[in-house]
Amino acid sequence: MKTKYIVYGILLIGLTALIVYRINANNEIGEPKLSEESSTATTVKGRVLQEQEFNDNISLSGTIEANEQIEIRSEISGVVESINFEEGSKVVEGQVLFTVNDVELQAQLSKVQTAQKLASENERRAKLLLEKQAISQEEYEIASADFQSASAESQLIQAQLSKTIVRAPFSGTIGLRSISKGTYVTPLTPIAKLVNTSKLKITFSIPEKYASQVEIGTNLTFTTSDANISHEATVYAIEPEVEIATRTLKMRAIAENSEGKIYPGTYANVLLPLESVDNALLVPSESLIPVQNGKRIFISEKGRAKEIDVEIGTRTGNEVRVLTGLKAGDTILTYGVMALKNGTPVEIDFNQPEARTGE
Repeated sequence: MKTKYIVYGILLIGLTALIVYRINANNEIGEPKLSEESSTATTVKGRVLQEQEFNDNISLSGTIEANEQIEIRSEISGVVESINFEEGSKVVEGQVLFTVNDVELQAQLSKVQTAQKLASENERRAKLLLEKQAISQEEYEIASADFQSASAESQLIQAQLSKTIVRAPFSGTIGLRSISKGTYVTPLTPIAKLVNTSKLKITFSIPEKYASQVEIGTNLTFTTSDANISHEATVYAIEPEVEIATRTLKMRAIAENSEGKIYPGTYANVLLPLESVDNALLVPSESLIPVQNGKRIFISEKGRAKEIDVEIGTRTGNEVRVLTGLKAGDTILTYGVMALKNGTPVEIDFNQPEARTGE
């Protein structure tokens, strides 16, 4: 019995010694790791934020239109008697473009003018007789009405005669004609297009959220698909309401085209400035980390990484404008941030990598 207790005691002492040994061994193994983790800093790229000038622009698609454009037609029917313009040539306001044969109208005018003279003489005689009370007031009014009717008919034919001469309503370039001398034309017959391209209209639409930032007089730039030359234009008209289907606001700008190098109907890439900021904060797009409710960025504070929730604005090239969350003088961590956690020790390399093409 006594031997049994002695054996149990030895086993208990051995088990206790084993437990103490394992605890001490684990402490010896674990302590260097914790020390190493706490002392080793992660090397990341970074930079100190500085305020800078920033022009907030949006790129839009637009259409170039002629300042003035019409399709020339004849207001009356008849045979074309003469064509007084060269296709593709410049014409000035009031220049005769073509004439329509007016022989029939001239004959009608001669007949009406003869009747007008007779009615005029009858009206004169009736007036004299009325003064002598030789005729009634009613008889005089009938004679006067005949004269007025003849005069009106004469004016009508003269108006029709004036339409046999078609003039340019404004200065511009006339296009290809679709008639020849001797063609019978009607008001439905297209003759040629007259286009004024000394100035051009650029029509485009902006998202409704920017509507309050654009006003009449705003200057913009645009390029066309066939050239990289930038042209200037000025907004001169804005629709009074937003289009419900697209939630956009249509507006129109005017541009000079005195050299005639830009053609109406072409595509325009419009660069519209919204605002100019003197103290903007810009960060590389790679430094932003997407989170559920927005974006997050790491800064360095006392040698450790710190998470900051930020609100961003316009993107430009490789950078993004930060609206809230940061201030000038903050050291942001730009590259190598995906492995960081809040509180991670960091060592900052301020030498920034070269910008990558295609971003």
